[in-house]
Amino acid sequence: MKLDGRRQSTNYEDRRSMSGKTIAGLGGAGAIIVALLALLLGGNPQQALEQLASQTETTDYTPSAQEEALKTFALQVLASTEDVWSDQFAKLGRTYRPPKLVLFHGSVQSGCGNATADVGPFYCSADECVYLDLDFFESMPRSLGAGGDFAYAYVIAHEVGHHVEHLLGTLDQAHSQMQSQNETERNRTSVRIELLADYYAGVWGHHENRMFGSLEEGDLEEAIDAAQKIGDDYLQRRARGQVYPESFTHGTSAQRMKWLKKGLATGDLRGGDTFSQAYNSL
Repeated sequence: MKLDGRRQSTNYEDRRSMSGKTIAGLGGAGAIIVALLALLLGGNPQQALEQLASQTETTDYTPSAQEEALKTFALQVLASTEDVWSDQFAKLGRTYRPPKLVLFHGSVQSGCGNATADVGPFYCSADECVYLDLDFFESMPRSLGAGGDFAYAYVIAHEVGHHVEHLLGTLDQAHSQMQSQNETERNRTSVRIELLADYYAGVWGHHENRMFGSLEEGDLEEAIDAAQKIGDDYLQRRARGQVYPESFTHGTSAQRMKWLKKGLATGDLRGGDTFSQAYNSL
């Protein structure tokens, strides 16, 4: 993927040298003591707990040169998503509001709660941020057998795809539906959300190449290979030796590749309706 000379987004926050102090770390008794002290001193117990939860401490973490190169890459990809989605939203008569990228190492406190790097990159609609531990990219070839710069770009574009869902109202509507659904239905709704984000990642890739001519030979294959290797069936078969379709939350390898390729081929923002068709036809 040719990104030399491309601008880097400034819409990011680097928390790699910070770690969150959460109330959970105090234990239930510790939280109660904090609340009681605030009450006795005439303060607001809830406010005291929230302030404590938001505290951070500085660590001695020093990123490697490779990680700094990945940071530059991530910020260039983020800038590209800003350019592409601003253009696409303008065609709808709307203004695109980009998400902030939060870089972290190990664990992070987000608007959706505390999270560790084990969950992988994620998007939080509560604070409209994409959270990324750059170690994930370094581990992809080792743990998933998938790598390459466009595969990494696809990961970022997928999370930004969730932000597009949020701005268009699709994500919030789906989350609202999930509150009244049973576990099987919730999992199926989750699959629809994830496949739509894959589609939007493809739409981004289509217009990224149209606007900047950045894709090189093998780039598309890298992204499609990554999509194949993060399918629920692929991961379950690898980990457990068999699959449990009722527990799928992101879609099968075939589904993820299908929707990514469809977005890449069409570049049509409105062509990724994963909610109206029957689940078995996804």
